[in-house]
Amino acid sequence: QVQLVESGGGLVQPGGSLRLSCAASGFTLDYYAIAWFRQAPGKEREGVSCISSSDGSTRYTDSVKGRFTISRDNAKNTVYLQMNSLKPEDTAVYYCATKSSCSAVLINYWGKGTLVTVSS
Repeated sequence: QVQLVESGGGLVQPGGSLRLSCAASGFTLDYYAIAWFRQAPGKEREGVSCISSSDGSTRYTDSVKGRFTISRDNAKNTVYLQMNSLKPEDTAVYYCATKSSCSAVLINYWGKGTLVTVSS
């Protein structure tokens, strides 16, 4: 069965850190760009970060630059999102997804999401 499974979400205080994981099963992530999206309550889903399959280049939305780091471990078929200096406005459900490239619009597969809550 083809699926993406996110994990690592939870409750963290402002200024804290979390590392999200996106694990694939039923297919290999090697040939896909992997993107992280998030959706906060009452807001539209937004792209957060992406890592390419070809050269490992990365992209970040402006609001997380310098705080979040995306990485991939193809041997483990997993992509990570290290989130530091978290802010209350980072609270959202975080989803990973596969694309043919970071500039592509079409999503091949979505995960079901993991909730991140930043609150004191």
